[in-house]
Amino acid sequence: MSAKPRLTYLNGRGRMESIRWLLAAAGVEFEEVYLETKEQYDKLIKDGFLLFQQVPLVEIDGMKMVQTRAIMSYIAGKYNLHGKDLKERALIDMYVEGISDLMQMILMFPFSPPDAKEKNLESIKERATNRYFPVFEKVLKQHGQDFLVGNKFSWADVQLMEAILAVEEKVPAVLSGFPQLQVFKTKMSNVPTIKKFLQPGSPRKPPPDAHYVETVLKVFKK
Repeated sequence: MSAKPRLTYLNGRGRMESIRWLLAAAGVEFEEVYLETKEQYDKLIKDGFLLFQQVPLVEIDGMKMVQTRAIMSYIAGKYNLHGKDLKERALIDMYVEGISDLMQMILMFPFSPPDAKEKNLESIKERATNRYFPVFEKVLKQHGQDFLVGNKFSWADVQLMEAILAVEEKVPAVLSGFPQLQVFKTKMSNVPTIKKFLQPGSPRKPPPDAHYVETVLKVFKK
């Protein structure tokens, strides 16, 4: 087995993108296998690679891991991005779960029917500005530190950075009322591993387009 983690998913963001972000932030190089047909997906299931018949699939340290949250928790623990003690870990997990609720809306947006897109976009903007971003603005303001938990770079910071950029793609001025998050975004953009991931030619995927949506529907069709 290759020493590099091996990621199996579609050639697009989806549920794998947060895993790519976390590995990249940890400075870990990885290989990718892209699913393009339903037959490839069915073969993974038939061969017993997918415990719950779902991707993402990450092969790492001799394991075939599925379930996004479990994969990311393992990576965060392995590369010391999960806090110094149980209390920090609980905070990080709590923040990550909140961010993932927002990311779920962004994840599903490309699959919105045309007549629902405007309404769904408004929902993303409303949730980001009224429910999720105010939490992190307040946390950063109250403790006055560079990172969300323990003044140390963690899984939660990576997830928040991904979410900020994903929302900004759809609502460019979304951070206008959040000065702390603006500073946070700038600092995170200059973390060497993140900076590298944000450069052209990195494994970071572009926003989903019609071709990606079509491929998802084709690969996962019932």
